[in-house]
Amino acid sequence: QVQLVESGGGLVQAGESLRLSCAASGIAISSYHMAWFRQAPGKQRDLVARFTFGGSTDYADSVKGRFTISRDNAKNTMYLEMNSLKPEDTAVYYCNAQKPVFGINYWGKGTLVTVSS
Repeated sequence: QVQLVESGGGLVQAGESLRLSCAASGIAISSYHMAWFRQAPGKQRDLVARFTFGGSTDYADSVKGRFTISRDNAKNTMYLEMNSLKPEDTAVYYCNAQKPVFGINYWGKGTLVTVSS
């Protein structure tokens, strides 16, 4: 059974930092295309950061220079370091694991990040 479990969300003030974790079980994240998405209230789910096919990283313009995606394959865990948080970063953050060629797409249940002004 595949599980992606996000943690690390919470309530912070603007300018502060948070580190999200995504602990995977049932899959090896080293074999999947891993990414973070977020969904603000009343809005669609959007890509925040991801590991590209070549192994490098890619970020939404709104978080470039503030967020850093990383992973520890030995711990089977992915991270999202979020600095200089803004109220517009408020959202539920989701972990995603894909193998697009095989039509495989797994989601975690999300962790809520609330940034107050």
